[in-house]
Amino acid sequence: MKKPTSTNALNLAELLHTCPMLYGMQRLSGRYKVALLWHISQHHNRFGVLRKLLHPVTTKMLSQQLRELEADGLLSRTIYAEMPPRVEYALLPEAEALLGVLEGLRTWGDRLKQRAISELAATADSGAV
Repeated sequence: MKKPTSTNALNLAELLHTCPMLYGMQRLSGRYKVALLWHISQHHNRFGVLRKLLHPVTTKMLSQQLRELEADGLLSRTIYAEMPPRVEYALLPEAEALLGVLEGLRTWGDRLKQRAISELAATADSGAV
């Protein structure tokens, strides 16, 4: 953990206060947070389902990321008194406001992914000659 008085921590704190993009990105930082918000928006809202969708995420990491999103006011968590226990997650209004951005990011990422696959296939085809 970084010292709160380190130059890096102080610079980050200053940037977070002055740059709304960095502030927003800081709240979404984490390997799985953006994907979690997207999957929950697509009604994949149970812990086990999310774990399968984000394989190979560990249970510990998934729990940590979900709790951080909950603490940031982006997710709600409902525990049902059933056997076995059932937990469901839902987007709160702050996260719902991100759905357009997430859709744009998904579209952009899909386009880049398809281009990379095409380039890889072209490279493989030219090497096979």
